[in-house]
Amino acid sequence: MTSETIARPIPPVQYLNAQFRWRWSEIAFWLATLLPPLLTPNYLGLASQIAITGLFALSLDLILGFSGIVSLGHAAYFGIGAYTAGLLSKWGWGEPLSGLLIAAIAAGLFGYLTSFIIARFRHLALIMITLGLGLVLQAAANSAGSITGGFDGLQGVHTWPIFGRIHFDLWGYTAYGYALTGLFLIFLISRRLTHSPFGLALRGIRENGQRMPAIGAPTRRHIRTVYTIAAIIAGIAGAMLTQTTETVSLEALGFQRSADVLVMLILGGTGRLYGGLVGAAVYMIARDQFSGLNPQYWYFWIGLLLIAVVTFLPNGILGGLSLLVGRVKARS
Repeated sequence: MTSETIARPIPPVQYLNAQFRWRWSEIAFWLATLLPPLLTPNYLGLASQIAITGLFALSLDLILGFSGIVSLGHAAYFGIGAYTAGLLSKWGWGEPLSGLLIAAIAAGLFGYLTSFIIARFRHLALIMITLGLGLVLQAAANSAGSITGGFDGLQGVHTWPIFGRIHFDLWGYTAYGYALTGLFLIFLISRRLTHSPFGLALRGIRENGQRMPAIGAPTRRHIRTVYTIAAIIAGIAGAMLTQTTETVSLEALGFQRSADVLVMLILGGTGRLYGGLVGAAVYMIARDQFSGLNPQYWYFWIGLLLIAVVTFLPNGILGGLSLLVGRVKARS
């Protein structure tokens, strides 16, 4: 073997194929998601909320972790999906799968329209624009109280059985299976997307978007595409929340939801796909436990958790685990 052979770079296609292979840790993760109905049947409501919130965090990871687009108004697309599914049900169409599709189209259309604005700005200006979009949409939903219900929330939402046979039970088995199935299917699509040439282009945009056009990459078009995809996924997550809880409120569009999902992504680790899922589980379980200890000051403990993670694990929980595994392998 010559030195030229050793120094030869790995072709991008071979690199992507190698990265796309499933690892044992991924298989173990998804097998673990099947345990809540067996081990913690009393917490299936929380488990379904974690799955839906994890899907929402996954959509944010596509634009923040892989493309470098910071958003403080991502709940706008979540809320559009939630209200679309809720209004469809209130007006007499509670079929869940078609409701997901229509909600995805509505959120994706709004995401596509706003992506032309998003693609033009970066950094602080982008943060302010996304925040403004979320606040404007929440105010519009509040002013249209005759349609959305305003502060009282949308009433009269009823979800039909899945395929006309599988009813949403009181114990949450159907809701958890429904949310977990949707999460897994969309995760597969996102995984394929990020391990493609398009995903490599997104990473290049994240590192230096100004240089990407020099190699022929249409930066703004890629940003518009991934932003629309993220809006669609967020809309599906919002519709799932409406269908499993049969309620919609202005909180679905609020800044607090946008901030919470950003915290979850930072906790788990950005740019990893699994970071949003792990962060959502850690955040929501911690919130459930801390609020039980002290209902008034549970945000104090959440703040301490966030400070600890950012201080000792700057790349998130998964980043810290990856570093630990790398050190163990190096020593062995």
